Amino acid sequence: MTENRNYQLKEIKEMLLLQGEDASSLHREANSLTENLFGKSVFVRGIIEFSNVCAKNCAYCGIRRDNRKVKRYHMDKDYIKQIIFEAYRDGFRTIVLQSGEVDTYDHDITEVIEYVKSKCDIAITLSMGEKSREQYVEWKKAGADRYLLRIETTNKKLFKTLHPDDDYENRLKSLLTLKELGFEAGTGVMIGLPGQTAEDMANDILFFKEHDFDMLGVGPFIPHNDTPLKGHTSTAFEKVLNFVSAMRLVTYDTNIPATTSMATLERDGREMALNAGANVIMPNYTPQIYRESYKLYENKICTDEDAERTMELTRATVENAGKVLVMERGDRRARRDEQKQCAGTSVNRPGDSN
Repeated sequence: MTENRNYQLKEIKEMLLLQGEDASSLHREANSLTENLFGKSVFVRGIIEFSNVCAKNCAYCGIRRDNRKVKRYHMDKDYIKQIIFEAYRDGFRTIVLQSGEVDTYDHDITEVIEYVKSKCDIAITLSMGEKSREQYVEWKKAGADRYLLRIETTNKKLFKTLHPDDDYENRLKSLLTLKELGFEAGTGVMIGLPGQTAEDMANDILFFKEHDFDMLGVGPFIPHNDTPLKGHTSTAFEKVLNFVSAMRLVTYDTNIPATTSMATLERDGREMALNAGANVIMPNYTPQIYRESYKLYENKICTDEDAERTMELTRATVENAGKVLVMERGDRRARRDEQKQCAGTSVNRPGDSN
């Protein structure tokens, strides 16, 4: 097994710039480490995009405040509960509640979390942007398990260009608060942003390692035609794969999704990512009538499918990658505790070959 060692900035930058067979070798090394850690298991998380109302004006985002072409929607709390229970009946043990960034619905989500947690054992991840410490505490007490807050870049100048309404230090403070409160905290970046360098991306990975985040959701920059970045081009997919592989080797046992945006940029992108270091897949469980209105970037896949068809394609994606779809929570902290208890003992992981 590749050891959990400390990589330096220069080494990471070199990995990110690999091409051809050298890049393929990097991907194989990362996949080997992934399978040593998780077997062939791929954990599934169902995403419910419950609102596209947003008060922020991020330069890359299709649901930004100033995009007047978006048909705005917000699901009421009882409907959100219903969708979560449907996902639970379909076998999901982790769901992600994702929305634009507004404060209007925060207490409704508290009620949703409390009610769902009283009825079934399902991990709830929230992805609702920067909030006050008090709000995070409220959601944690209600039973929320995880929180995803992407930083998009650790280059502070580039961050400000992308996020005119936000402050880098506040974003970092929010992430550290989430960890302090006991959430499994996730973050992530975009690959190929205008003005982004290989050194920027290498520093992103070192940032992930320094703060020991539990999930790292990354994907390619894909421009949206109704944003200030509409004139820029998408990144080369090999850069994305190199980043996933380098991230796996450096951050070791984090949960890394093969994201929808990867398959938007490259048809078999998720399969390729699952063989380059990713160990999570996140199918869209949003009702089909809302999917077209939650487009953060152009040509997003799966917007014209219902949940059943999306799951069929998700299973096929994982099988085509030679992996095994695992319908369980996949908690990183619990896994670490279990590994400590089992140190020196041979145990079979879900998805391992007999």
